[in-house]
Amino acid sequence: MKKTLVSLAAASLIVTSAMAADKGIDIVTTGQAVVYYETGSDNGKGDTSLFNQDNSVANVGVQLNLNADLKNNFTFGSQITYLGTAGLNRNLVGDTGVKQLGGSAPVTQEFGASKTTDDLALTKIFIAKKIGNTTVKIGRQELPKSLSPLAFTEGWNVFKNTFESILIVNSDIPNTTIVGAAVGASTKSAGNGLSEMSNLGVVTSTGKTQVAGSAYMLTVQNKSIPMTAITASYYNLSKVDGQAGSLVPNSDIGADAVWVDVKVAGKDLPMGLKVGLQAGSIMPESKLDTVKFANTTAFGAKIGLKPIDALTLCLAYTSVDGDKSKHNVAIVNTGGIKTPLYTQMVYNQDAISLDANTFMIKGVYNTGDYGKIIAQYAATSAGEKNRLNRNGEKTDYSEFDLIYKVKAGGIQYFAAWVNRSWSKVNSTIDKEDNQNKIRVWARYNF
Repeated sequence: MKKTLVSLAAASLIVTSAMAADKGIDIVTTGQAVVYYETGSDNGKGDTSLFNQDNSVANVGVQLNLNADLKNNFTFGSQITYLGTAGLNRNLVGDTGVKQLGGSAPVTQEFGASKTTDDLALTKIFIAKKIGNTTVKIGRQELPKSLSPLAFTEGWNVFKNTFESILIVNSDIPNTTIVGAAVGASTKSAGNGLSEMSNLGVVTSTGKTQVAGSAYMLTVQNKSIPMTAITASYYNLSKVDGQAGSLVPNSDIGADAVWVDVKVAGKDLPMGLKVGLQAGSIMPESKLDTVKFANTTAFGAKIGLKPIDALTLCLAYTSVDGDKSKHNVAIVNTGGIKTPLYTQMVYNQDAISLDANTFMIKGVYNTGDYGKIIAQYAATSAGEKNRLNRNGEKTDYSEFDLIYKVKAGGIQYFAAWVNRSWSKVNSTIDKEDNQNKIRVWARYNF
């Protein structure tokens, strides 16, 4: 971490010209540099071998955080992100092969020109004020999954997504944290990624639709019961599916959602026992006779054990219902693509988030200085409204992930092999029912 004294005349380029003054402030700079690569193969008809350029994606990125204490309990934060390929799209991966976009698509060999600012994004900019035990934070910021389970920042890609939000956090009540938020838009963890702010999204059994209005959240987290943390969240989404071209254009359908998570853990429990329970429901309005939405209810449970110091085991189960006579809403992060479900793995979000029963087993072995080895397997039994059903038939899904993490020389390394299998062949594309992915990245935090 470096601390640099910068005059407000210069800091105003980052903050705003309205904040300019003769006094100086301390700008604390932190950040990270990342190299990210993924390749894949499947058993379909096409040329889909591992490390083939057309089946591979890569990114090189640098992220700089600039934070300041503005006095009188005001703080400021900003984050500038460069996300490009550093030329890897000309040899290692395909011409436009990126995992995440920063400002625009990379320069291709055919169209060899772009602006030097095209790969830059302002991914954070906020002002925060603390008043007693209450903090108010306004602007572009991250939202943690632990306090916002249906609109949260995801960390699986090159860089994290952020939200345009007004966030209020209060801790006046003993052992209790109360969080309120109004969320209007977000960057994306996939697709166009950090290149644009866009509406939150709701995933349905017929595809994804936008939340054209705001999302309002209230979360209460209480730790009064020994060894137990209870978190309950309520959301109100306005103007769901209300934009032109959607399933129900201009219908302004709303939706309410609730999510409860209970975690039990403590040093006095045998073998490092940890227990988790989660349950929730998304309840869309059904104003129109022609289009009916069903309430979607989800449940999950997990048990963790630590039989020896180096080994951690976990067994989890989740169930998300479906209604074959109505449209269904999936249990998915409205600001990304992942789920808050205990059985979330590297690639299985589409399989587990709607009309699905999923079992997962996971083991983590910590070798100490040589890093962690993670092996996890999940099997999903799909219903008629499952998002991965192929050719109009129920399609069960399984996934095995083998992951290695280690930190050496101040750099965090990650390597994963993912095997995905479907019970039905995809006859509409290339008749594949098995897929392999290899993902590696290196991340240096400074």
